[in-house]
Amino acid sequence: MQIGFYSILLILFGYLLGSVPFAYLAGKFYKGKDIRRYGSGTVSGSMVYEHVARWLIVPVGVLDILKAAFPVWLGLQLNFEPWLAIAAGLAASIGHNWPAYLGFTGGRGLGTFLGIWLVVYPWGDVWMLAFLAVGWLLGDSAPFALVSLVVIPIFGYSFGGPAFTLPLSLAMLAITVIKRLEANGRPLPPMNPERRQVLFLRLIYDRDIKEHKEWLAKQPEGDVSDG
Repeated sequence: MQIGFYSILLILFGYLLGSVPFAYLAGKFYKGKDIRRYGSGTVSGSMVYEHVARWLIVPVGVLDILKAAFPVWLGLQLNFEPWLAIAAGLAASIGHNWPAYLGFTGGRGLGTFLGIWLVVYPWGDVWMLAFLAVGWLLGDSAPFALVSLVVIPIFGYSFGGPAFTLPLSLAMLAITVIKRLEANGRPLPPMNPERRQVLFLRLIYDRDIKEHKEWLAKQPEGDVSDG
């Protein structure tokens, strides 16, 4: 396993492309909002849906998928080893979650994960989207997103998926867990019982409080544009 100069360029390209914050740009250009100050504070399609315009989730979501799919596709077209092409897609996910252009405050990477699966194993998309749909119908997709990454290797093994399904899922799971706990640098409560509770909520529900709707509705003090 060797990483040469062009391999590093491909991975760097993936990171920089993944760092393009389409959700942030949609909020700024369409409504003059910094969506990092609203709801969960993530640079994500869900915050665009909640606080900018619902229809914009479609172009933002598609662009987030493509910015991870393209480096993977490009790497395969240029005859890089599959693991290097996938690494470029994971670099795009890291760029999405910790974008260089926004002080490393980004999204959660689910769209970019879909982009990687789209190129290397489209059934992974079907599996993830099925779990997310169930979560959406039940009013909270965050736990189901986590579970989908845990069980995709089982699905892949059962139906003849590629050998890299397990390590790729584990890499996606690690990125997700780190981002949820880090939470764009939100401070943790100083006391241990409260801190443990917040860390648990972040890990499982991707938020700091129990109420999902209340978390999504948060906005800057004095801003009543959504209400």
